[in-house]
Amino acid sequence: MAGTNIEELVARGIRAANSGKTSLALECFEEAVERRNTPANWSYLAFCLAKERRQFDRAIQLCQEAIRKDPQNAVHYLNLGRVHLLAGRTKDAIHVFRQGLLYEANAHIEAELRKIGLRKPPVVGFLRRDHPINKYLGIFMKKLRLR
Repeated sequence: MAGTNIEELVARGIRAANSGKTSLALECFEEAVERRNTPANWSYLAFCLAKERRQFDRAIQLCQEAIRKDPQNAVHYLNLGRVHLLAGRTKDAIHVFRQGLLYEANAHIEAELRKIGLRKPPVVGFLRRDHPINKYLGIFMKKLRLR
């Protein structure tokens, strides 16, 4: 990819990452980080490293550094949340996605949250979620469209 304009390289990497072609995106962002070391490039590189090479700790560090340098960019939160999901840390991912939505509306973050499928709190809070009273009250209230 030598000779490619850096903006074109980053745009190609973003398209590849968002369409699931993370091996191509990894190549793009490895070169992009060498040429221009920006928080956005770190963030996407981190997601690709987690997806392709399973380097979760390094990916989390890169995303956190990107957030520290550019805290109001929701894309960094999107990529950190994706890394947490890949690492099996769903609660952390949800927390990070919600933080990102505080800065700006992001369709990709909203799509990730819909994929996770957030659950409503139990009807009777002092009982466990799987208690029969909570289960059947929840079903009943949902049928009545009260929940």
